[in-house]
Amino acid sequence: MDFDAIQFWGKIVQSASATANIFEREFARETIFADRAIITPHYTPKELPFREPYINNISSMLAQTIKGKKADNIFIYGKVGTGKTSVTKHVMQQLLEFASSKNVAVEGNYVNCRNHNSKYRILIKAAKDFYPEENFLGFSAAFVYEKLVDYARKGRQIVLVLDEIDKVKDLDDLVYGLTRANDEMQQGGISIIGISNNVMFKDRLDPRTKSSLCEKELVFPPYNAPELTEILKQRTEKAFSPGTVDESAVSLAAAIAAQESGDARTAVKLMLRAGEIADRKGSGRVTDAEVKKAKKQVDEEIIFDMVSTLPQQQQLVLYSIAALSLTKKPQPKITGEREEGVLFSGEVYDEYCTICRKFKETPVSARWYREYISELEMFGLILSTASGKGIKGQTTLIKLGFEAQRIKAQIERELSDSTA
Repeated sequence: MDFDAIQFWGKIVQSASATANIFEREFARETIFADRAIITPHYTPKELPFREPYINNISSMLAQTIKGKKADNIFIYGKVGTGKTSVTKHVMQQLLEFASSKNVAVEGNYVNCRNHNSKYRILIKAAKDFYPEENFLGFSAAFVYEKLVDYARKGRQIVLVLDEIDKVKDLDDLVYGLTRANDEMQQGGISIIGISNNVMFKDRLDPRTKSSLCEKELVFPPYNAPELTEILKQRTEKAFSPGTVDESAVSLAAAIAAQESGDARTAVKLMLRAGEIADRKGSGRVTDAEVKKAKKQVDEEIIFDMVSTLPQQQQLVLYSIAALSLTKKPQPKITGEREEGVLFSGEVYDEYCTICRKFKETPVSARWYREYISELEMFGLILSTASGKGIKGQTTLIKLGFEAQRIKAQIERELSDSTA
């Protein structure tokens, strides 16, 4: 072959290489995952171990609907990752399948209140599902509400699931209106299942709303280490290729999650990230080492997930702490020492009131503000302590537990999304 021919074929090969799709390498990469979706937090397994009593309890409460009667309203709360949403969706799926097979007029509707955070948005979401051919945009909340009530009046039992119910701005109006609608119906009914991550949320409800909503209450406890180990075993057997996950790695992920929160999502995320690390390394196996490396990444993800699930007023309090932490100079003590990032409770409340005006929100009272501070500390997002030696006067000192700029930026995104 002459020199010109060699050059010609060289250009062809080079051109083919240059135009190769950038995902070819990723497609060809070997992976230890058999079905990655199964080890993600969004996957809902068909079996929900250690939650059978709660499944039976909710099923018993909703059984009234298949007999043509309104079910009691149910309020479910507990920490993130305790199975509240998975259990509720599982029971609702079973209920609607049974109702369809027996030709019973039972309808269900699931609303994530983080995405639909007002009475109007929730009514629109529900009405669109029940009237798929109609467009309700531009109509008043009163009109959409009447359409929803009319739908139930035709003898249908509607079960409305409101996940992250504490995100709803005008919750009192929504719940009171829906529950009072049942008084006007000769047949049919509307039942509500409210789900909240915040165990103290119900204390903030208007007494009128509380009496309407909380006819039945369920508290989902955190999982313990043996329970999380069993949950992870079931998931990893299907999510990973055989022989690619050490048993000790599963136990370690379960132990870490149990110790920190009892959150099944944390345990699942640890195994997911550990598997991704093993894939990147090309080791072909998940060991304790991969789980330990995954922990830092998962810790950060969980903190920011937690921030996104906070009610808006609580986000505004945390935003105020982050904003002040970025601008305030180190706090001088009588002893002459200076402490970084320490804030006085009173100045945080003043900043919170200012920020509420900026976002056109009404600030809560000082009493509720103190409740929010207690809850933020309970979630591990801040540290607070009574001022002691070296500080003038008596007050509560507050310090942010994480990087202020990242917390501030995330809440800005959350607040922007909620007002969009």
